[in-house]
Amino acid sequence: MRLVVIGLVAGLFSALFGVGGGTVLVPLLILGAAYSTRPAMGTSLAAVALIAVVGSVTYALHGEIKPGAAAVVGLPAVVGAVAGAALQQRLATRTLSFAFAAFLAAIGARLLV
Repeated sequence: MRLVVIGLVAGLFSALFGVGGGTVLVPLLILGAAYSTRPAMGTSLAAVALIAVVGSVTYALHGEIKPGAAAVVGLPAVVGAVAGAALQQRLATRTLSFAFAAFLAAIGARLLV
């Protein structure tokens, strides 16, 4: 049931704010479902694929997608995802956790300013 609630929250925030994986789903999996960092990130990526398809279709039905811009951003992001997954496997879990926490803190600080 925790995973269902986490999924609902991630989907809501994804559609509402354009976020879901790294900023919502991973922290919820770590804190709410006791996942360790790597499985939380991998599970998040798989879930975000589903969330993105449904969200994209919904936004497309409202005429709110620019396909050319999505391709220009999305195709290089695929390369970045492969590189990020490879790097993530090489980093120590502690380093990964601190880097992720610093990333979230920087986003939070920037949004407050």
